[in-house]
Amino acid sequence: MSVTTDYYATLGVDRRANGDEIKKAYRRLARELHPDVNPDPVTQERFKEINQAYEVLSDPEKRELYDRGVDPFAPGGMGGFAAGFPFSDLMDHFFGGGATRGPRSRARRGRSATIRVDLDLSECAFGTTRDLTVDTAVVCPACSGEGTAAGTHPSTCEVCGGMGEVRQMTRSFLGQVMTSRPCPGCGGYGTIIRRPCHECDGDGRVRTRRSVKVRIPAGVEDGTQIQLAGEGEVGPGGGPPGDLFLEIVQRPHAIFERHGDDLHCTLTIPMTAGALGATVQIQTLDGPATIDIRPGTQSGQTIPLYGQGSSHLHTSGRGDLVVHVTVETPLKLDPEQEELLRQLARLRGEESPPGRFAPGEQGFFSRLRDAFNGR
Repeated sequence: MSVTTDYYATLGVDRRANGDEIKKAYRRLARELHPDVNPDPVTQERFKEINQAYEVLSDPEKRELYDRGVDPFAPGGMGGFAAGFPFSDLMDHFFGGGATRGPRSRARRGRSATIRVDLDLSECAFGTTRDLTVDTAVVCPACSGEGTAAGTHPSTCEVCGGMGEVRQMTRSFLGQVMTSRPCPGCGGYGTIIRRPCHECDGDGRVRTRRSVKVRIPAGVEDGTQIQLAGEGEVGPGGGPPGDLFLEIVQRPHAIFERHGDDLHCTLTIPMTAGALGATVQIQTLDGPATIDIRPGTQSGQTIPLYGQGSSHLHTSGRGDLVVHVTVETPLKLDPEQEELLRQLARLRGEESPPGRFAPGEQGFFSRLRDAFNGR
C-alpha cells in the first residue's frame, strides 16, 4: 500500500531533517495547535495530523517504511514480519517490556563537576579551609524547579491521558499484538508545560555563581581527589544535584621535596663543619630548628628529623623530614689558608694520598628516581 500523505510537509521540515529538527518542528506546532489553545474542529484535526506525522518520522523503522512508499500503519506492513512488526516489540509483548511503564519524571539528577585547587605544601601537610567560587546550576527561584510560569502548573497530556505512552494494536503472523511507545504529545512525561517559566524557560534550573566553603584535610597531596556529595549542579526539572570533586594540585616548594608523607631537603656545609662538627639552624614546616652535625660527617649522609614531615591522610601521626648533607670543598684559598691546609696534610700524611677506588654509587635522589621509573 502506498502513502499519499506528505508527513514532511505536515511538520514543515525537509526530507533530510534529523531527529532533533523533527522534534523541534513538532513541539512548535503542538503548542500552536493544541486543543486547549485552539479548540475549533479544524485545528483539532490539524493537531491529529501533526501527531501522526511525528509518530512516523520520529520512529526510524516507520520512517524507513514511509520513505520507501509503504504505509507504516498498514496491517502487516510490507507483508513480512521484519517490515511490518519490529522484533523488539514482539519481545516486549511476551517478556514484559510492553507493560505500562507510566510517565517519566522531568526531574533528573544533575551532572558532577571537577574543579582544581592549588595549595602550598604547608596547606597540603596540615590542611586548610577554602572559599571556592563555583559556576553551576541551581533550582530556579521563580518556579521552584517546576518549569512553569507563575500561577500555572503542568497540565495532563490529552493525547495519552497522563500515561506518558500511547498504545497501538499491530497485526502480525502471531495475531494482534499491543505495543506501547512514548507519547509524541508530551514526550513521555504525561504532562505538558503550556506556559514555561520566563526565568528558566521550562528547565527548572538557572545558572549562577555561588561560594562553597570547603575544608581540605591534612595530608592531601598532588592528585588527591575530594568528593563533596550533593554540591554539583542541580538536574533538569529541579532534580537532585550531582557531586563536586576537588582535584588537589600541590605547588612546588623552594626547599622541600615531598615523597609520600616524608619531606627531603639538602643541607650544604663547609668542609670544616663536616670535619669538626657543628650546630646548624635549618627551616622546617613548623619553623626554625637546630640540628647537630657530627664530626667526620661525609657528603651523602642523611639526618632524619622524625615527625617533621607531612601529616598522614585520615590517620594520626606525621612523616619525617630527611636532611641530606653535602660537604662543600672550598674553591679558593688565600695563602694563609693554603699553608694551614698543607700543614694539616703533612700532619695526616696526606701530601700524596693514594686514593681509594670502589664501584660507583648513586646519590639518594638518583636511586629514588630510578625506583619510581622501575629501573
